Amino acid sequence: MTDKILEISKDLFLNLGFKSVTMDEIASKLGVSKKTIYKYFKNKTELVGAVTDYMFHTICFGIDRICEKKQNPIEELFSIKKMVMEHLKDEKSSPQYQLQKYYPKIYASLKQKQFQVMQTTIKDNLSRGIELNLFRENINVDFVARIYFYGMNGIKDQTVFPLTNFSKNELMLNYLEYHLRGIATEKGIQELENQLKQS
Repeated sequence: MTDKILEISKDLFLNLGFKSVTMDEIASKLGVSKKTIYKYFKNKTELVGAVTDYMFHTICFGIDRICEKKQNPIEELFSIKKMVMEHLKDEKSSPQYQLQKYYPKIYASLKQKQFQVMQTTIKDNLSRGIELNLFRENINVDFVARIYFYGMNGIKDQTVFPLTNFSKNELMLNYLEYHLRGIATEKGIQELENQLKQS
């Protein structure tokens, strides 16, 4: 039952936002009473924390599976983007903004965990890219990994990138291209062009 509650809650939160969704709506969608949900989660804040953890671990698992394939680093980033978009395909609200505003402790904890995972993944990606002559050897790996994380979070800010002007997919694709063009060698640019044709 816990997984079912998390899955349904996740879909509703991504569609309508963390603040907008009520426990009544979740119960109604599940076809159970609110009491049933409270058996597993003592309040909405606890449920929001559990859902963000659930989403985080699901996406981390997906990233790990992709990294195990040892694709070339540019292809790997495109595969990760595609997987993340599949998980967030129903995201129509601004869940990150609502999480930050109404559940700041959960947001801060999630951001810290995302930072740690992304630093490890991106630094490995950059190092392999340099070895394969896809990325320039003189890039500062630590700086680029941090700026990549900051940019990926920045494009989720709808006050700067409103969904009426940019789709989520377009934003992620544009940012990925922007990132790769800044660090790629000629060989890397060719691979990037290749990936863009397939996107």
